[in-house]
Amino acid sequence: MTPLLRTAAAAVLGTAGTMGIPATSHAAELHILAGGGIMGPLRELVPQFETATGHKLVLRFGTTPELIRMATSGDAFDLAVVPREVFKDAAAQAKFVAGPTTDVARVGLGVAVKAGTAKPDISTPDALKAALLAASSVASIPASAAGAQVIAAYDALGIADAMKAKTKAQAGPAQLVEAIAKGDADLGVFLINVLTAPGLDVVGPFPAGVQREVSFTSAVATGARNAEAAKAFLDFLRTPAAATVIKAKGMTAG
Repeated sequence: MTPLLRTAAAAVLGTAGTMGIPATSHAAELHILAGGGIMGPLRELVPQFETATGHKLVLRFGTTPELIRMATSGDAFDLAVVPREVFKDAAAQAKFVAGPTTDVARVGLGVAVKAGTAKPDISTPDALKAALLAASSVASIPASAAGAQVIAAYDALGIADAMKAKTKAQAGPAQLVEAIAKGDADLGVFLINVLTAPGLDVVGPFPAGVQREVSFTSAVATGARNAEAAKAFLDFLRTPAAATVIKAKGMTAG
């Protein structure tokens, strides 16, 4: 563990102590709902938090519609780290403690191709438009917060209708990456951090003027069985050590 992570771990342990949550003797099991776009940072941060506190975290990833269904299904959970759009659903919002949410990370859209294939020019809105229209197929995840931002960008470019026929809808990030890596689509268009994956070459981010971001925000559930431990994890996500991991995974903290 690096000195920075040791400092973060000590801070979490101190926070746990002030909340009356012992690091090991009364370890809690936290159930967390999370957006697929923030999977990379959480896969690294969760083990660090578990080591620092003794708590066990169980993650359930999903797209925005899936996360809304999870939040409102009646199944117990403690915390969510999800696209802000989840909280725009009244039924889902009611499942969280009232008050402002805590922004954890944000990331913009990008384009990727199968590794080793030619990269189109997307340096300007006009170039991106030409590249998208020239592609015979484009993989994305329309049923997600990022997918909605992609559609908004298409609309801004005036090609929303044309792109409907070209879009190969994927169920989630893993399927999206696989489809691009196998060459099932000429281009992949989604959150740029998700596209930074083995088998893919990132062409680049959407250019200024049509770039859109998805923000991931967090809140404790009203039915949390371990609310104080959940708050401790939320605090951990805002530490400098967590911000370093978030940045390394292609996102912007906060």
